[in-house]
Amino acid sequence: MANRTLGTRQKLVFRGPEKGVAKTPRNPFVVPALQRKAGPHEQTPGGKRQAEKRALARQLQKLPGARSGGSGS
Repeated sequence: MANRTLGTRQKLVFRGPEKGVAKTPRNPFVVPALQRKAGPHEQTPGGKRQAEKRALARQLQKLPGARSGGSGS
């Protein structure tokens, strides 16, 4: 029974706006959730520190007489 075609059973239907189906989702809770989608989140404090450290390393590399390579502290 698992290998039968969809001939006598439920047909495979592609739903979407191009097929004329209504644009409102079936779940009524989806619409408010989509309307309050947030933008990009703020970077974490650790991420900010790492970005600042990388920016400082880039600036130090641009200085004349800067040594190449090495992550020495």
